[in-house]
Amino acid sequence: MPWKSQGGGPWGGGGNNSGGGGPRGPQPPDIEDIIRKSQENVKRFMPGGTGGIRGLVLIVLAAVVLWAGINIPYRVQPGENGIELLFGKYVKRTTPGLNFWFPAPVGEVIKVNVDRTNTINVGFRGAGDVGRGTGSRDVAQESLMLTGDQNIIDIDFVIQWRIKNAADFLFKIRNPEATIKIAAESAMREIIGKTSLEEALTIKRQQVQDQTLVLLQEILDSYGAGVAIAKIQLQKVDPPQEVIDAFNDVQRAKQDQERKVNEAVAYQNDIVPRARGQAQQMIQDAEGYKQQMINEAEGEAQRFLSVYNAYKENKDVTRRRIYLERMQDVLSNTDKIIIDQGSDGGQGVVPYLPLPELKKRSGGAAQ
Repeated sequence: MPWKSQGGGPWGGGGNNSGGGGPRGPQPPDIEDIIRKSQENVKRFMPGGTGGIRGLVLIVLAAVVLWAGINIPYRVQPGENGIELLFGKYVKRTTPGLNFWFPAPVGEVIKVNVDRTNTINVGFRGAGDVGRGTGSRDVAQESLMLTGDQNIIDIDFVIQWRIKNAADFLFKIRNPEATIKIAAESAMREIIGKTSLEEALTIKRQQVQDQTLVLLQEILDSYGAGVAIAKIQLQKVDPPQEVIDAFNDVQRAKQDQERKVNEAVAYQNDIVPRARGQAQQMIQDAEGYKQQMINEAEGEAQRFLSVYNAYKENKDVTRRRIYLERMQDVLSNTDKIIIDQGSDGGQGVVPYLPLPELKKRSGGAAQ
């Protein structure tokens, strides 16, 4: 209740001071009077009047029961783990359902979602990271890496991870998401450092993802992070923007080279079999000619031996037969005139038989 003014001042006053006649200064409230009134009010609410020790105990017990009844039961939702703390120290992990634990300030329960798949972008910031924009921006200090053949490559990738041990996740490492991101960047740099630029851009993209996931999981397990890496997904694998035009020119030149090589291989596959076939045919023809000559030579030799044997048996007859055969061969291709000597030994008119003219006439008649 407000204090009444007694001659001025906020606490009242009035009367003369020791100097005679001046107003007195402000007077402070009486503390003892306030305490006494408070005690009287407390006793008024206690059963039994002034014998209120029992009533005070009942009030305290009622407060404790109310406090415990409100705070001890707690519910863990599906997909969550409850982490129970006693005076700030980890005690145990609880599963989904209704559980009981000491209430605050003695105990505390931290609920962690272990089923949600979390995503971290490395090398770029998506629309959600940048703000309201619809695009994304590159973060060069994260995305530029050195390949195994001393080239620079620009890589953006996404990490998908889940919590596999809520207690380790909360208490083993500080700032888990930042730790995962730094470890992932380090693992990717190590794998890219063992891979050439051409392989990273083409045939080894999946291998880079798989090896980075394995290495990142090993690093986080060594930290005791309580995190499971679900997937590493490469988003962009390109040369740096400053040299991408030159790189595209090189790629086009390589494609032209591959096309020329393919054309040459196709021509080779066409001409070589044909050349081999022709060579094989020539070899077979030569083998046939060789065998023919051998057979003819053997036949001539056999014929000569047969003639020689016949000559040894009857030299005159064989000599005459050889002469006639040779003359037959010589005269068969020449024009001939046959003269009959007659009975008088060739005297008088010589009969003439024009065989060439007859032959020509017979040939013309046949035509």
